[in-house]
Amino acid sequence: MSVGAAVRVQALEKSYGDLQVLSGVDLDVARGSIFALLGSNGAGKTTVVKILSTLLRADAGSATVDGYDVVTQASDVRQSISLTGQFAAVDEALTGRENLVLVARLRHLKGAGGIADDLLARFQLADAGGRRVSTYSGGMRRRLDIAMSLIGDPPVIFLDEPTTGLDPQSRVEVWSCVRELAGQGTTVLLTTQYLDEAEQLADRIAILHEGRIIADGTLAELKRLLPPAEVEYVEKQPTLEDVFLAVVGVTSEDPQ
Repeated sequence: MSVGAAVRVQALEKSYGDLQVLSGVDLDVARGSIFALLGSNGAGKTTVVKILSTLLRADAGSATVDGYDVVTQASDVRQSISLTGQFAAVDEALTGRENLVLVARLRHLKGAGGIADDLLARFQLADAGGRRVSTYSGGMRRRLDIAMSLIGDPPVIFLDEPTTGLDPQSRVEVWSCVRELAGQGTTVLLTTQYLDEAEQLADRIAILHEGRIIADGTLAELKRLLPPAEVEYVEKQPTLEDVFLAVVGVTSEDPQ
């Protein structure tokens, strides 16, 4: 394991009665990277995130976040992280700007209005900042949710299935936000069940299956687990998602 990892997990175990959810999980997330924890529903992804964010206590093993132990230094961990769950935690009765100002004030930060305006601009929501969130699209709500998570500049952010339920265009918008976070030095650990999401975003991918990490590496390293590809001529047809994004004028590189 690398020295100074932003997130380090060793031999993590968790059971609910007779159901063992985690059976000795090991992870090491480099600072400033995007790490994808990939697995099907029920694999234990959310359980890992809850333990790392101090919402749940493991039965065995250890974990540190930003150098702090999640059990003995839980308060320090909570100061170092932000967690975005599977559903956007925004107040639909407020405007986008009011949501951001509220969180900044709850964190006792000075200049809450300026913080809100900066984040609205950063996440391409400035034009919608004065509108009630109830009028936002799914992608806009998710971007606002992530923006709220960044108030206070946490060095580590957990995104638990950030694009669940979003349409293709909204997914691309969220992907762009995640890339920007890592580009500015934030460590991102995201859970997902979407193979293409992990492939598009992650510097490193771990596959969680039946409570264990069964593969861990870069995309190139994971591809080498399979036999070498045979070269054949294949006429590649666009996927329906390719067609949809092309028709609406959006690409994975340019979400606007």
